[in-house]
Amino acid sequence: MRNIPDPNVIFPNEYKTSCFLKNVVHASNITVGDYTYYDDSEAPEDFEKNNVLFNYPEFGDRLVIGKFCSIASGTKFIMGPANHRISSVTTYPFHVFGGVWSERTPPHLAQLPSKGDTVVGNDVWIGRESVIMPGVRIGDGAIVAACSVVAGDIPPYSVFDGNPAKFIKKRFDSELCQLLLEWKWWDFEPEKLARFLPLLCDPDLEKVRRAIEQDLSEQKGC
Repeated sequence: MRNIPDPNVIFPNEYKTSCFLKNVVHASNITVGDYTYYDDSEAPEDFEKNNVLFNYPEFGDRLVIGKFCSIASGTKFIMGPANHRISSVTTYPFHVFGGVWSERTPPHLAQLPSKGDTVVGNDVWIGRESVIMPGVRIGDGAIVAACSVVAGDIPPYSVFDGNPAKFIKKRFDSELCQLLLEWKWWDFEPEKLARFLPLLCDPDLEKVRRAIEQDLSEQKGC
């Protein structure tokens, strides 16, 4: 099938305000799936420099973003080295300023608490100016409202908003959420995905439910 958008280009359309992120990130600890884009009117291709903060791969944490995510302008991912030592009486980072301070304190990165990897699922929409803190996990199909600060995990197909971001609602009933997680449309081959695009954009959720059930049944050979 012709005219399927190419996930390996930087700018997928003529406006050049959205870029496919996997083609512009280079740090060894950042992984982004196909078709996930960042939108910004100014240099969206500089996402890694401007939007992934305090990233030092040697610290050991990773940023993993799935496929088909929509990341709005100003979203920031804060990596683990942004933290300070909190196990002692002072949080001040003496070591980074050199001299006798560095001689008498442990190496800076070794002192920092680790929150683990930051993982964003597939088909996640992150609103404008949101902040994603270290070590959180955002499930498939979730929505993060604009200007939210995400400091804890977000379940699949749920909406969170605020500072700190709090649960607002589930996007769909539990049965449809489970069907979607089993269906995994983001892993379809390009031709199959193109065939299912009308369904993916259809607000008739009962129709969507029936079609997913049928396709899953056919996949299982039932």
